[in-house]
Amino acid sequence: MGWFLKFANSSIGKKITMAVTGSFLIIFLIIHLIGNITLFFGPNVFNGYVSALDVVKPLIRVIEVVLLAAFLFHIYNGLSLWLQNRRARGMNYKINSSSENSDVFSRTMVLSGSIILIFLVTHLYTFFWRFNFYDPMKFADNHEYFDIVVYFFGIWWYVILYVLAMILLGYHLNHSFQSAFQTFGWTHKKYTPLIEKIGTAYAIIMATGFASMPIYFFFFYGGNQ
Repeated sequence: MGWFLKFANSSIGKKITMAVTGSFLIIFLIIHLIGNITLFFGPNVFNGYVSALDVVKPLIRVIEVVLLAAFLFHIYNGLSLWLQNRRARGMNYKINSSSENSDVFSRTMVLSGSIILIFLVTHLYTFFWRFNFYDPMKFADNHEYFDIVVYFFGIWWYVILYVLAMILLGYHLNHSFQSAFQTFGWTHKKYTPLIEKIGTAYAIIMATGFASMPIYFFFFYGGNQ
């Protein structure tokens, strides 16, 4: 067991953990976006979709625990690697040469990731917590989940925060997708350019797909605050 902990705490171990947890989160976002698309089909479809998840709630709870663990490991290892690399380079090297040895995505991963984390906490409170545990407005008690979405997507500052976070998410995903392939050693001069294009397309689809929802509800359902 000691060798495993030693490997997990090594630089390569942390990178592999980042790649594995990042890949899991990439898959989750696809599933989450597909489910959220039901919002565009009106309250009956979306409320039905959310209520249907209650049938498999024990399984959903297990997935949520795994997802939370993936997020925490991803964040911890990301910060750990960033601090480790910063110490290794030294401040002068970082200031004078970092732009020559890494791209803008890798240099700002911690910043974009931190902002996304702040948004995630807010997002979990406004939707996940209200959907599953306690909704002061009592919409969830009557399975009117669509109305909760309409309410929060009618708040101008929340819409701005949401869209900004989705732009940063796309920015973050564009680098993460390609980094995962590099960490696993799946690089080839013939296929790497294709992987980069797929990663960019994926990032754009995720960012645009999620950002389109608050924009749609704000303008077509009317802002309330």
